[in-house]
Amino acid sequence: MGRHRVARLCWYIADEALLAELGYEQEFKRAFTPLEVFGIAFSIIGLLPSIASVLFYAVPNGGPASMVWGWAVASLFILCIGMSMAELGSAAPTSGGLYFWTHSLSSPRCRNLLSWIVGLQIMAAASIGSGQTFTATSAQTFGVYVAIVLSHAVICCLGTAVLARLQTVYVVLNVGLCLAVMIGLPAATPKENMNMNGWPDGYAFILSFLAPSWTIGAFDSSVHISEESSNAATAVPWAIVSAIGIAGILGWAINVSLAFCMGTDVDSLLSSPIGQPLAQIFFDRFGQNATLALWSIVVLAQYMMGSSMVLASSRQTFAFARDGALPFSSWLYRMNGFTKTPVNTVWFVAAISIIFGLLSFAGPQAINAIFSLSVTALYIAYIIPIAARFAFKNDFKPGPFNLGIFSFPVAVIAVSYMFIMDIVFFFPTTPQTDVANMNYTVVVLGGLLMLSIMWYYCPVYGGVHWFTGPVSNIEMLGEEDVRRMFYSG
Repeated sequence: MGRHRVARLCWYIADEALLAELGYEQEFKRAFTPLEVFGIAFSIIGLLPSIASVLFYAVPNGGPASMVWGWAVASLFILCIGMSMAELGSAAPTSGGLYFWTHSLSSPRCRNLLSWIVGLQIMAAASIGSGQTFTATSAQTFGVYVAIVLSHAVICCLGTAVLARLQTVYVVLNVGLCLAVMIGLPAATPKENMNMNGWPDGYAFILSFLAPSWTIGAFDSSVHISEESSNAATAVPWAIVSAIGIAGILGWAINVSLAFCMGTDVDSLLSSPIGQPLAQIFFDRFGQNATLALWSIVVLAQYMMGSSMVLASSRQTFAFARDGALPFSSWLYRMNGFTKTPVNTVWFVAAISIIFGLLSFAGPQAINAIFSLSVTALYIAYIIPIAARFAFKNDFKPGPFNLGIFSFPVAVIAVSYMFIMDIVFFFPTTPQTDVANMNYTVVVLGGLLMLSIMWYYCPVYGGVHWFTGPVSNIEMLGEEDVRRMFYSG
């Protein structure tokens, strides 16, 4: 038996033993290599497609200077979030992730409620996030969005090994696209500070953090496929940290390139008939044919981004259903006999994403508030387990990835940044606003929190009467059983 196969067998046994300690038996095939675990987080970040989506927000708040330096500063804060998350993921690599950590680290008096809230926040953020390709409100574009989500579902119903190999393709495509833009865009204009929305310069600079916060997100997706990855306790945390680090560096380089080539006529970029500032920049520099070719790759990268989101979301849903935490849990907690993947949860996530997409017909402010939940709700879900680790007495045991004495200060920085950014996401685009242009994120997020608490305390049917958090399903297997599973799968 080759050296690599022996190493994989050792990892498999160690991974299953750790998962058993957490209370779960091995149900997925562990086919994701460390590179592919990194790939799912990096493909969901989808640097260039995400930067294209948020350029509307980055350009008016400080212009090129804030695009460059705001990205640099915010990336360091986001890296702190990632390192705190990586410690938790290294200690307890399970698909339940944030929800599982919250329950295991919180006080017995509030762990059920907190993990209930975290679970619903993750579900909302993940389902909404999987539809980031949708921006318009017309019925025709909604039809395209539905087709895209359904095709994502078909892809995510494939076997684990196929899904794992696709992540390598996604990484190569995303990195190649970033390098093409950084090298291809000529240096044309000097940096120039711009503040077009009317906020004071200092606050406008803080608003420039919205772009990297929106872009470098959902890196916890690596955790949700941890039960499908080999050497998970090491691969998952390093996937989180490296995805954020590489995205921060490449994203900064892309913003530098854009800052020097976007020109000084920012109004024309924002009001471009193309409807996309980045596409207009490409058109101005590369011409029509080259822009069409490059933009087709951007669209493909964003499509891959969506499929990875559906994949991670389906694994989250499976973990919640495994613990009986969702309606129809017995149906959702079911492995397909052919693909050995949770096909039911894939289609459930696709259906929820389509339902959220219907809100686009309520107008741009409504759908923008919904999309903001992909950051604000997720940050709440991140804050609770990171804070619970230090706020409550628990038996947290660090995994291979451990910050040591820096764990607490990094956690404080991470939680503080997320708390501040959640507030920033509640502000309207300009100081002078009206009902039609108001930012309704706080209303949607507040409504979601209230509904989750009301559902939890609802008489007879509420979660307080039946929800107990993670439920062990462990049936310990012997070493011979593990070896047989390894060779057969």
